[in-house]
Amino acid sequence: MIDTTACIPGRHILFVTLDSLRYDVAHQTTATGRTPCLSAILPSGQWERRHTPGTFTYPAHQAFFAGFLPKPALPTPPSRLWECRPPVGKAIRPTTYVFDAPDIITGLADLGYRTVCIGGVSYFSRETPLGSTLPDYFTEDHWEPAFASAEPDSTRHQVDRALSLLNDVQNRQPVMLFLNVSATHIPHHHYVTDSDGIDSTDSQAAALAYADGQLGRLLDALPAFGAWLVVATADHGDTFGDDGFTGHGIAHPAVFTVPYAETLVG
Repeated sequence: MIDTTACIPGRHILFVTLDSLRYDVAHQTTATGRTPCLSAILPSGQWERRHTPGTFTYPAHQAFFAGFLPKPALPTPPSRLWECRPPVGKAIRPTTYVFDAPDIITGLADLGYRTVCIGGVSYFSRETPLGSTLPDYFTEDHWEPAFASAEPDSTRHQVDRALSLLNDVQNRQPVMLFLNVSATHIPHHHYVTDSDGIDSTDSQAAALAYADGQLGRLLDALPAFGAWLVVATADHGDTFGDDGFTGHGIAHPAVFTVPYAETLVG
């Protein structure tokens, strides 16, 4: 378990959510060697199985930004990476960083971090008032149609933006870079040539394999900017006919079981 009190405020933070990515898809795709870039940062070479606090993008990210990351699928979970200051009387483990703020993004900004959001799905697009709620947490946010899931090369466009922003970092100001990867969110059937326009676990695996190559460019670049704490997780999973269900926002194991990883880079 990472001692976050030794990382903040000294390290930059990269927080990646792979939107809608199922745990079983992530595990199998990694086990078959299709995600070499992400595999390189997984502490055990494989994703950790966790349970998400939300079954679709909006509530999951609201919880994440309040400090509630997916919990390990264990009877006794380890200490949390971070949390907002709780009421008097709650025990906090010594490796957990506590923010005296209503959310971790504000807390990091109060510590001098440049907080940057690179959105993917529509909840980060500012196309509607609701779509502005999550970007509003950050001091700086970026979204354009090329970042959305309907664009087959969305992750490349998102990583290009991330790298350009990192190159503008001045005076080694600490950065909290959040990236919502939309490629693993439907529609992803375009990553499989014989999909017949149908999204499936196979096409989500192909989407993850595509995103891996693009995220590798970002991960390779991180050490040039200093030391990083990296958190990568899905916000929720998805169903593709499982037990008759299609989609997410439901209490199905394929939706609330997600891949998770945390590591130090540089």
